[in-house]
Amino acid sequence: MAWLAANKGEEGTLYRQWHNSAWRWGRHRTGFTLIELLVVLSLPATAGEPDVKTIFEAHGFVAGPNGVAAGWIAESAHDGVRPQSGVDVGAGRSGGGALKMEAHGNPATLGNYRCTVPGIVAGNWYRLTAHYRVRDVPCERRSVFARLAWGEADGKRQHYRDLLWRTEPAGDWTQLSGTFQAPEKTTAVDIELYFAWAKDGVVWWDDVALTEVPKPPERRVRIATIFHRPEKTAGATESVASFCKLVDTAAAQRPDIVCLPEGITVVGTGKSYCDVAEPIPGPTTAVLGEAARRHHCYLVACLNERVGTVVYNTSVLIDRQGEIVGTYRKTHLPNEEFTHGVTPGDTYPVFKTDFGTVGMMICWDVQFPEPARALAAKGAELILLPIWGGNEVLARARAIENCIYLVVSSYDMKTMVINPRGDVLCTATKEQPIAFCEVNLDEKLLQNWIGDMKGRTLRERRTELRVPELER
Repeated sequence: MAWLAANKGEEGTLYRQWHNSAWRWGRHRTGFTLIELLVVLSLPATAGEPDVKTIFEAHGFVAGPNGVAAGWIAESAHDGVRPQSGVDVGAGRSGGGALKMEAHGNPATLGNYRCTVPGIVAGNWYRLTAHYRVRDVPCERRSVFARLAWGEADGKRQHYRDLLWRTEPAGDWTQLSGTFQAPEKTTAVDIELYFAWAKDGVVWWDDVALTEVPKPPERRVRIATIFHRPEKTAGATESVASFCKLVDTAAAQRPDIVCLPEGITVVGTGKSYCDVAEPIPGPTTAVLGEAARRHHCYLVACLNERVGTVVYNTSVLIDRQGEIVGTYRKTHLPNEEFTHGVTPGDTYPVFKTDFGTVGMMICWDVQFPEPARALAAKGAELILLPIWGGNEVLARARAIENCIYLVVSSYDMKTMVINPRGDVLCTATKEQPIAFCEVNLDEKLLQNWIGDMKGRTLRERRTELRVPELER
Protein backbone atom coordinates (compact mmCIF):
# COMPACT_ATOMS: atom_id res chain seq x y z
CA MET A 1 0.00 0.00 0.00
CA ALA A 2 1.06 3.60 -0.43
CA TRP A 3 1.93 5.30 2.82
CA LEU A 4 3.50 8.43 4.26
CA ALA A 5 6.18 8.18 6.92
CA ALA A 6 5.91 11.17 9.24
CA ASN A 7 8.22 12.54 11.91
CA LYS A 8 8.17 10.25 14.95
CA GLY A 9 6.47 11.77 17.98
CA GLU A 10 4.77 14.44 15.90
CA GLU A 11 1.98 12.40 14.32
CA GLY A 12 -0.83 14.74 15.36
CA THR A 13 0.93 17.93 14.34
CA LEU A 14 2.06 16.54 11.01
CA TYR A 15 -1.39 15.11 10.31
CA ARG A 16 -2.91 18.56 10.76
CA GLN A 17 -0.19 20.09 8.59
CA TRP A 18 -0.76 17.43 5.96
CA HIS A 19 -4.55 17.71 6.05
CA ASN A 20 -4.59 21.50 5.83
CA SER A 21 -1.89 21.60 3.15
CA ALA A 22 -3.47 18.84 1.11
CA TRP A 23 -6.88 20.51 1.26
CA ARG A 24 -5.64 24.00 0.38
CA TRP A 25 -2.93 23.00 -2.09
CA GLY A 26 -4.51 19.93 -3.60
CA ARG A 27 -8.29 19.86 -3.52
CA HIS A 28 -8.91 23.40 -4.68
CA ARG A 29 -6.72 22.74 -7.75
CA THR A 30 -7.78 19.22 -8.65
CA GLY A 31 -10.92 18.31 -6.75
CA PHE A 32 -8.93 15.45 -5.19
CA THR A 33 -8.73 14.82 -1.45
CA LEU A 34 -5.88 12.94 0.20
CA ILE A 35 -7.99 11.58 3.10
CA GLU A 36 -7.08 8.06 2.02
CA LEU A 37 -3.41 8.71 2.63
CA LEU A 38 -2.16 6.84 5.70
CA VAL A 39 -0.08 8.74 8.22
CA VAL A 40 2.16 6.52 10.31
CA LEU A 41 5.24 6.73 12.50
CA SER A 42 8.41 7.53 10.66
CA LEU A 43 11.05 5.05 9.82
CA PRO A 44 14.36 5.40 11.62
CA ALA A 45 17.20 6.89 9.64
CA THR A 46 18.07 4.85 6.56
CA ALA A 47 20.42 1.99 7.42
CA GLY A 48 24.02 3.08 7.08
CA GLU A 49 22.99 6.73 6.65
CA PRO A 50 22.45 8.15 10.16
CA ASP A 51 21.65 11.67 8.94
CA VAL A 52 19.01 10.56 6.41
CA LYS A 53 15.33 10.72 7.43
CA THR A 54 12.65 9.05 5.34
CA ILE A 55 9.54 11.24 5.21
CA PHE A 56 7.62 9.52 2.43
CA GLU A 57 7.54 6.09 0.85
CA ALA A 58 5.15 4.48 -1.60
CA HIS A 59 5.23 0.86 -2.75
CA GLY A 60 3.03 -2.20 -2.97
CA PHE A 61 0.21 -0.11 -4.43
CA VAL A 62 -3.47 -0.99 -3.92
CA ALA A 63 -6.23 0.51 -6.06
CA GLY A 64 -8.59 2.97 -4.37
CA PRO A 65 -12.21 3.73 -5.29
CA ASN A 66 -11.15 5.69 -8.39
CA GLY A 67 -8.89 2.88 -9.60
CA VAL A 68 -5.71 4.76 -8.67
CA ALA A 69 -3.68 4.09 -5.52
CA ALA A 70 -4.75 5.94 -2.38
CA GLY A 71 -3.06 9.33 -2.08
CA TRP A 72 -2.25 9.58 -5.80
CA ILE A 73 -4.04 11.33 -8.63
CA ALA A 74 -3.70 10.56 -12.35
CA GLU A 75 -3.39 13.75 -14.41
CA SER A 76 -3.06 14.84 -18.03
CA ALA A 77 -3.24 18.13 -19.90
CA HIS A 78 -6.45 17.07 -21.68
CA ASP A 79 -8.37 13.93 -22.56
CA GLY A 80 -6.81 13.69 -26.02
CA VAL A 81 -3.44 12.75 -24.52
CA ARG A 82 -4.59 10.94 -21.38
CA PRO A 83 -3.00 7.48 -20.90
CA GLN A 84 -4.86 4.63 -19.28
CA SER A 85 -3.86 4.68 -15.59
CA GLY A 86 -4.36 2.32 -12.69
CA VAL A 87 -2.78 -0.22 -10.37
CA ASP A 88 -1.32 -3.42 -11.85
CA VAL A 89 -1.66 -6.09 -9.15
CA GLY A 90 1.47 -8.17 -8.63
CA ALA A 91 3.58 -6.12 -11.05
CA GLY A 92 5.71 -4.35 -8.42
CA ARG A 93 9.35 -4.94 -7.57
CA SER A 94 8.47 -7.10 -4.57
CA GLY A 95 5.34 -8.73 -5.95
CA GLY A 96 2.89 -6.06 -4.81
CA GLY A 97 0.98 -3.66 -6.99
CA ALA A 98 2.62 -1.05 -9.22
CA LEU A 99 1.33 2.19 -10.72
CA LYS A 100 0.77 1.60 -14.43
CA MET A 101 0.32 3.92 -17.40
CA GLU A 102 -0.38 2.68 -20.93
CA ALA A 103 -0.56 4.59 -24.23
CA HIS A 104 -2.86 2.20 -26.16
CA GLY A 105 -1.69 3.36 -29.58
CA ASN A 106 -1.75 7.10 -28.93
CA PRO A 107 1.59 8.66 -29.99
CA ALA A 108 0.64 11.92 -28.23
CA THR A 109 0.16 10.27 -24.83
CA LEU A 110 1.20 12.49 -21.94
CA GLY A 111 0.20 11.95 -18.33
CA ASN A 112 1.47 11.69 -14.78
CA TYR A 113 0.74 10.47 -11.30
CA ARG A 114 0.95 13.07 -8.53
CA CYS A 115 1.12 12.83 -4.77
CA THR A 116 1.43 15.75 -2.33
CA VAL A 117 3.87 15.47 0.58
CA PRO A 118 3.55 18.12 3.33
CA GLY A 119 6.00 19.04 6.08
CA ILE A 120 8.77 20.26 3.77
CA VAL A 121 11.20 22.78 5.31
CA ALA A 122 12.50 25.56 3.07
CA GLY A 123 16.28 25.42 2.71
CA ASN A 124 16.57 21.74 3.65
CA TRP A 125 17.80 19.11 1.21
CA TYR A 126 15.69 16.24 -0.10
CA ARG A 127 16.43 13.19 -2.18
CA LEU A 128 13.77 11.56 -4.36
CA THR A 129 14.16 8.06 -5.73
CA ALA A 130 11.64 6.34 -7.98
CA HIS A 131 11.81 3.01 -9.83
CA TYR A 132 10.26 2.21 -13.18
CA ARG A 133 10.24 -0.43 -15.89
CA VAL A 134 8.88 -0.16 -19.41
CA ARG A 135 7.64 -2.11 -22.39
CA ASP A 136 7.80 -0.86 -25.98
CA VAL A 137 9.23 2.55 -25.09
CA PRO A 138 11.82 3.51 -27.76
CA CYS A 139 13.40 6.41 -25.87
CA GLU A 140 13.14 6.08 -22.10
CA ARG A 141 15.05 9.30 -21.44
CA ARG A 142 12.37 11.25 -23.29
CA SER A 143 9.28 9.28 -22.28
CA VAL A 144 9.81 8.44 -18.59
CA PHE A 145 10.80 11.03 -16.02
CA ALA A 146 9.92 12.44 -12.60
CA ARG A 147 9.68 15.94 -11.11
CA LEU A 148 9.41 17.65 -7.77
CA ALA A 149 7.03 20.62 -7.81
CA TRP A 150 7.54 22.75 -4.71
CA GLY A 151 4.54 24.47 -3.09
CA GLU A 152 3.93 27.25 -0.59
CA ALA A 153 1.52 27.44 2.35
CA ASP A 154 -1.03 29.49 0.39
CA GLY A 155 -1.29 26.84 -2.31
CA LYS A 156 1.00 28.63 -4.73
CA ARG A 157 3.54 26.60 -6.68
CA GLN A 158 7.11 27.69 -7.18
CA HIS A 159 8.01 28.98 -10.64
CA TYR A 160 9.97 25.88 -11.62
CA ARG A 161 10.21 22.19 -10.89
CA ASP A 162 13.25 20.04 -10.22
CA LEU A 163 13.67 17.33 -12.83
CA LEU A 164 15.17 13.92 -12.06
CA TRP A 165 17.54 12.93 -14.84
CA ARG A 166 20.13 10.60 -13.30
CA THR A 167 19.39 6.90 -13.83
CA GLU A 168 21.02 3.64 -12.83
CA PRO A 169 20.06 -0.02 -13.27
CA ALA A 170 18.16 -1.69 -10.42
CA GLY A 171 17.79 -5.29 -11.54
CA ASP A 172 14.99 -5.44 -14.12
CA TRP A 173 14.01 -1.90 -13.16
CA THR A 174 15.63 1.53 -13.52
CA GLN A 175 16.11 3.93 -10.64
CA LEU A 176 15.64 7.66 -11.15
CA SER A 177 17.16 9.84 -8.45
CA GLY A 178 17.97 13.42 -7.59
CA THR A 179 18.92 15.55 -4.59
CA PHE A 180 17.48 19.05 -4.35
CA GLN A 181 17.19 21.98 -1.96
CA ALA A 182 13.68 23.14 -1.09
CA PRO A 183 13.26 26.76 -2.27
CA GLU A 184 12.30 29.64 -0.02
CA LYS A 185 8.72 29.59 1.38
CA THR A 186 8.29 25.88 0.57
CA THR A 187 5.97 23.90 2.87
CA ALA A 188 4.99 20.95 0.67
CA VAL A 189 6.03 19.22 -2.52
CA ASP A 190 4.27 17.32 -5.28
CA ILE A 191 5.96 14.14 -6.51
CA GLU A 192 5.13 13.77 -10.22
CA LEU A 193 5.79 10.57 -12.20
CA TYR A 194 5.49 11.09 -15.97
CA PHE A 195 4.90 8.99 -19.08
CA ALA A 196 4.92 10.53 -22.58
CA TRP A 197 5.07 9.99 -26.35
CA ALA A 198 5.45 6.23 -26.70
CA LYS A 199 2.64 4.99 -28.97
CA ASP A 200 2.64 1.36 -27.86
CA GLY A 201 4.42 1.89 -24.56
CA VAL A 202 3.67 0.89 -20.99
CA VAL A 203 5.42 2.08 -17.82
CA TRP A 204 5.20 0.72 -14.29
CA TRP A 205 6.25 2.76 -11.22
CA ASP A 206 7.13 1.39 -7.78
CA ASP A 207 9.28 2.08 -4.71
CA VAL A 208 9.04 5.87 -4.56
CA ALA A 209 10.78 7.51 -1.59
CA LEU A 210 11.50 11.05 -0.44
CA THR A 211 14.17 11.46 2.22
CA GLU A 212 15.59 14.48 4.01
CA VAL A 213 19.37 14.41 3.67
CA PRO A 214 22.34 16.55 4.74
CA LYS A 215 23.57 19.16 2.29
CA PRO A 216 25.69 17.28 -0.27
CA PRO A 217 29.40 18.08 -0.23
CA GLU A 218 30.50 20.31 -3.07
CA ARG A 219 32.77 18.78 -5.68
CA ARG A 220 35.28 21.54 -6.11
CA VAL A 221 37.97 21.16 -8.76
CA ARG A 222 41.13 23.25 -9.03
CA ILE A 223 42.00 23.74 -12.71
CA ALA A 224 45.14 25.06 -14.37
CA THR A 225 45.54 25.65 -18.10
CA ILE A 226 48.74 26.72 -19.82
CA PHE A 227 49.53 29.15 -22.64
CA HIS A 228 52.99 28.41 -24.03
CA ARG A 229 54.42 28.13 -27.54
CA PRO A 230 57.98 26.81 -27.83
CA GLU A 231 59.97 28.11 -30.80
CA LYS A 232 62.93 26.68 -32.72
CA THR A 233 63.50 23.78 -30.35
CA ALA A 234 65.82 20.87 -31.12
CA GLY A 235 62.95 18.43 -31.11
CA ALA A 236 60.07 16.93 -29.15
CA THR A 237 62.12 16.30 -26.02
CA GLU A 238 63.06 19.97 -25.63
CA SER A 239 59.54 21.20 -26.38
CA VAL A 240 57.96 18.81 -23.88
CA ALA A 241 60.51 19.79 -21.23
CA SER A 242 59.53 23.45 -21.59
CA PHE A 243 55.88 22.54 -20.94
CA CYS A 244 56.84 20.50 -17.89
CA LYS A 245 58.62 23.53 -16.40
CA LEU A 246 55.32 25.39 -16.51
CA VAL A 247 53.53 22.41 -14.94
CA ASP A 248 56.08 22.67 -12.12
CA THR A 249 55.21 26.35 -11.71
CA ALA A 250 51.46 25.66 -11.82
CA ALA A 251 51.89 23.09 -9.04
CA ALA A 252 52.19 25.94 -6.51
CA GLN A 253 48.40 26.42 -6.91
CA ARG A 254 47.80 22.73 -6.06
CA PRO A 255 45.69 22.02 -9.17
CA ASP A 256 43.61 18.86 -9.48
CA ILE A 257 44.10 18.91 -13.25
CA VAL A 258 46.41 20.74 -15.66
CA CYS A 259 45.71 21.15 -19.40
CA LEU A 260 48.43 21.54 -22.06
CA PRO A 261 47.79 22.48 -25.72
CA GLU A 262 47.64 20.51 -28.94
CA GLY A 263 50.73 19.06 -30.59
CA ILE A 264 53.24 19.48 -27.77
CA THR A 265 55.72 17.19 -29.55
CA VAL A 266 55.54 19.02 -32.90
CA VAL A 267 55.16 22.71 -32.00
CA GLY A 268 58.36 24.68 -32.47
CA THR A 269 60.31 21.75 -33.91
CA GLY A 270 59.88 22.38 -37.64
CA LYS A 271 59.08 18.69 -38.08
CA SER A 272 56.01 16.98 -39.55
CA TYR A 273 53.27 15.15 -37.67
CA CYS A 274 54.58 11.81 -38.86
CA ASP A 275 58.20 12.73 -37.97
CA VAL A 276 57.34 13.18 -34.27
CA ALA A 277 54.72 10.45 -33.93
CA GLU A 278 55.43 7.98 -31.12
CA PRO A 279 53.63 5.17 -29.31
CA ILE A 280 51.43 5.66 -26.25
CA PRO A 281 52.73 4.78 -23.73
CA GLY A 282 56.04 6.12 -24.91
CA PRO A 283 58.81 8.61 -24.08
CA THR A 284 56.57 11.68 -23.89
CA THR A 285 53.89 10.09 -21.71
CA ALA A 286 56.66 8.82 -19.41
CA VAL A 287 57.89 12.42 -18.88
CA LEU A 288 54.34 13.73 -18.44
CA GLY A 289 53.54 10.89 -16.06
CA GLU A 290 56.48 11.78 -13.87
CA ALA A 291 55.32 15.42 -13.72
CA ALA A 292 51.78 14.35 -12.78
CA ARG A 293 53.07 11.96 -10.11
CA ARG A 294 55.45 14.56 -8.73
CA HIS A 295 52.68 17.11 -8.24
CA HIS A 296 49.85 14.64 -7.52
CA CYS A 297 47.58 16.05 -10.21
CA TYR A 298 45.86 14.89 -13.37
CA LEU A 299 47.46 16.04 -16.60
CA VAL A 300 46.03 16.34 -20.13
CA ALA A 301 48.26 16.81 -23.15
CA CYS A 302 48.01 16.24 -26.89
CA LEU A 303 50.62 14.60 -29.12
CA ASN A 304 50.90 12.60 -32.33
CA GLU A 305 50.47 8.89 -31.65
CA ARG A 306 51.87 6.11 -33.84
CA VAL A 307 50.20 2.70 -34.01
CA GLY A 308 52.10 0.64 -36.53
CA THR A 309 52.00 2.71 -39.70
CA VAL A 310 48.99 4.79 -38.60
CA VAL A 311 49.33 8.27 -37.05
CA TYR A 312 46.66 9.86 -34.87
CA ASN A 313 46.32 13.24 -33.19
CA THR A 314 45.77 12.02 -29.64
CA SER A 315 45.00 13.57 -26.28
CA VAL A 316 46.07 11.63 -23.20
CA LEU A 317 44.78 11.79 -19.63
CA ILE A 318 47.31 10.94 -16.92
CA ASP A 319 46.31 10.42 -13.27
CA ARG A 320 47.84 11.59 -10.00
CA GLN A 321 50.07 8.52 -9.83
CA GLY A 322 51.48 9.19 -13.29
CA GLU A 323 49.54 6.36 -14.96
CA ILE A 324 47.67 6.71 -18.25
CA VAL A 325 43.91 6.74 -17.61
CA GLY A 326 42.97 6.82 -21.28
CA THR A 327 43.29 8.51 -24.64
CA TYR A 328 41.09 10.27 -27.17
CA ARG A 329 41.89 10.39 -30.90
CA LYS A 330 40.76 13.53 -32.70
CA THR A 331 37.64 12.73 -34.72
CA HIS A 332 37.33 15.88 -36.83
CA LEU A 333 40.46 16.54 -38.90
CA PRO A 334 40.91 19.67 -41.03
CA ASN A 335 42.26 19.40 -44.55
CA GLU A 336 45.64 20.57 -43.29
CA GLU A 337 45.99 17.45 -41.12
CA PHE A 338 44.48 14.54 -43.00
CA THR A 339 46.28 15.44 -46.25
CA HIS A 340 49.52 15.09 -44.28
CA GLY A 341 48.82 11.52 -43.22
CA VAL A 342 46.91 11.84 -39.95
CA THR A 343 44.01 9.41 -39.44
CA PRO A 344 40.82 10.39 -37.56
CA GLY A 345 39.54 8.59 -34.49
CA ASP A 346 35.94 7.44 -34.21
CA THR A 347 34.94 7.23 -30.52
CA TYR A 348 34.14 9.63 -27.68
CA PRO A 349 35.37 8.07 -24.43
CA VAL A 350 34.82 9.62 -21.02
CA PHE A 351 36.86 8.90 -17.91
CA LYS A 352 36.11 8.74 -14.21
CA THR A 353 38.46 10.74 -11.99
CA ASP A 354 38.43 11.22 -8.23
CA PHE A 355 36.56 14.53 -8.68
CA GLY A 356 34.16 13.78 -11.54
CA THR A 357 33.79 12.58 -15.14
CA VAL A 358 35.94 14.18 -17.84
CA GLY A 359 36.12 14.06 -21.61
CA MET A 360 38.59 15.39 -24.14
CA MET A 361 38.30 17.13 -27.51
CA ILE A 362 41.05 18.42 -29.79
CA CYS A 363 41.10 21.67 -31.79
CA TRP A 364 38.88 21.32 -34.90
CA ASP A 365 36.40 19.23 -32.88
CA VAL A 366 35.08 22.43 -31.31
CA GLN A 367 33.91 23.63 -34.73
CA PHE A 368 31.13 21.03 -34.63
CA PRO A 369 28.44 20.36 -32.01
CA GLU A 370 28.64 16.56 -32.05
CA PRO A 371 31.86 15.88 -30.07
CA ALA A 372 30.92 17.95 -27.01
CA ARG A 373 27.34 16.70 -27.23
CA ALA A 374 28.50 13.07 -27.32
CA LEU A 375 30.79 13.54 -24.33
CA ALA A 376 28.12 15.30 -22.29
CA ALA A 377 25.59 12.60 -23.16
CA LYS A 378 28.02 10.02 -21.76
CA GLY A 379 28.35 11.95 -18.50
CA ALA A 380 31.27 14.35 -19.01
CA GLU A 381 31.11 17.31 -16.61
CA LEU A 382 34.48 18.80 -17.57
CA ILE A 383 35.91 18.75 -21.11
CA LEU A 384 39.58 19.44 -21.76
CA LEU A 385 40.34 21.07 -25.12
CA PRO A 386 43.96 21.17 -26.31
CA ILE A 387 43.74 23.38 -29.41
CA TRP A 388 46.09 25.09 -31.83
CA GLY A 389 43.65 27.90 -32.54
CA GLY A 390 39.96 28.33 -33.16
CA ASN A 391 36.74 30.17 -32.53
CA GLU A 392 36.22 31.44 -28.98
CA VAL A 393 32.50 31.97 -29.55
CA LEU A 394 32.06 28.33 -30.54
CA ALA A 395 34.03 27.19 -27.50
CA ARG A 396 31.71 29.18 -25.25
CA ALA A 397 28.70 27.83 -27.13
CA ARG A 398 29.80 24.22 -26.52
CA ALA A 399 29.96 24.89 -22.79
CA ILE A 400 26.50 26.49 -22.79
CA GLU A 401 24.86 23.87 -25.04
CA ASN A 402 26.02 20.97 -22.90
CA CYS A 403 26.09 22.54 -19.43
CA ILE A 404 29.75 21.62 -18.94
CA TYR A 405 32.99 23.33 -17.95
CA LEU A 406 35.39 23.66 -20.89
CA VAL A 407 39.14 24.04 -20.36
CA VAL A 408 41.03 25.48 -23.35
CA SER A 409 44.81 25.41 -23.83
CA SER A 410 45.89 27.09 -27.07
CA TYR A 411 48.54 28.88 -29.12
CA ASP A 412 46.47 31.10 -31.41
CA MET A 413 43.29 31.73 -29.42
CA LYS A 414 42.40 32.51 -25.83
CA THR A 415 43.66 29.99 -23.26
CA MET A 416 40.87 29.91 -20.69
CA VAL A 417 38.34 28.10 -18.50
CA ILE A 418 34.68 28.54 -19.48
CA ASN A 419 31.75 27.78 -17.17
CA PRO A 420 28.39 26.28 -18.27
CA ARG A 421 26.91 29.78 -18.62
CA GLY A 422 29.58 30.67 -21.18
CA ASP A 423 31.52 32.97 -18.84
CA VAL A 424 35.30 33.03 -19.09
CA LEU A 425 36.54 32.40 -15.56
CA CYS A 426 40.28 32.88 -16.12
CA THR A 427 42.69 33.52 -18.98
CA ALA A 428 46.37 32.76 -19.60
CA THR A 429 48.58 35.03 -21.70
CA LYS A 430 52.19 35.24 -22.86
CA GLU A 431 52.92 37.48 -19.87
CA GLN A 432 50.97 35.23 -17.46
CA PRO A 433 51.16 31.78 -19.03
CA ILE A 434 49.20 29.95 -16.33
CA ALA A 435 45.48 30.48 -15.76
CA PHE A 436 44.00 29.03 -12.60
CA CYS A 437 40.52 28.79 -11.11
CA GLU A 438 38.39 26.63 -8.84
CA VAL A 439 34.95 25.41 -9.94
CA ASN A 440 32.06 23.56 -8.31
CA LEU A 441 30.86 20.72 -10.53
CA ASP A 442 27.58 20.53 -8.59
CA GLU A 443 26.63 24.19 -9.02
CA LYS A 444 23.07 24.56 -10.28
CA LEU A 445 22.48 26.44 -13.52
CA LEU A 446 19.30 28.20 -12.54
CA GLN A 447 17.26 30.33 -14.92
CA ASN A 448 14.25 32.31 -13.73
CA TRP A 449 10.93 30.56 -14.40
CA ILE A 450 12.68 27.53 -15.88
CA GLY A 451 14.86 25.94 -13.20
CA ASP A 452 18.10 23.99 -13.39
CA MET A 453 19.25 23.96 -17.01
CA LYS A 454 21.63 21.03 -16.50
CA GLY A 455 18.89 18.48 -15.95
CA ARG A 456 16.53 20.04 -18.46
CA THR A 457 19.09 20.20 -21.25
CA LEU A 458 20.10 16.57 -20.94
CA ARG A 459 16.49 15.36 -20.61
CA GLU A 460 14.80 17.51 -23.24
CA ARG A 461 17.32 17.30 -26.07
CA ARG A 462 15.98 15.19 -28.97
CA THR A 463 19.00 12.95 -29.51
CA GLU A 464 16.83 10.15 -30.89
CA LEU A 465 16.04 12.18 -34.02
CA ARG A 466 18.37 11.37 -36.88
CA VAL A 467 20.38 14.28 -38.27
CA PRO A 468 20.41 14.03 -42.10
CA GLU A 469 23.63 13.66 -44.01
CA LEU A 470 24.97 16.62 -45.99
CA GLU A 471 23.10 16.72 -49.29
CA ARG A 472 24.83 19.56 -51.13
